[in-house]
Amino acid sequence: MQITLFIHLTALPAWLVLSRPDRRRIGEAALAHSGFPRLRHFDAEAFSALSSDIVMVEGDSIEALYSAMERLRDTPMFTRPYFRLDAIYPAVEDGFRQFEAAEARA
Repeated sequence: MQITLFIHLTALPAWLVLSRPDRRRIGEAALAHSGFPRLRHFDAEAFSALSSDIVMVEGDSIEALYSAMERLRDTPMFTRPYFRLDAIYPAVEDGFRQFEAAEARA
């Protein structure tokens, strides 16, 4: 079963004072180190007062996503910290369909 995490983050002043090239370099290194199988980034600061960024990651197992989150938390993104972790929402896309299909086979 594929699992999706919606990770809500807020950029902290330590991040915002960095130059854009430095942000890109640090961010790319952190995400490469984490090893998320599939990742998408969404800017939310223009539309939300709750989080500045939302990262959507997908994996085929909870173990893979757990390991990737642990590795990410060991990077300067959180150890410096450059971002505050606001929330993580795990979800299964169309989970009800998978459930109904499994129930029909039972």
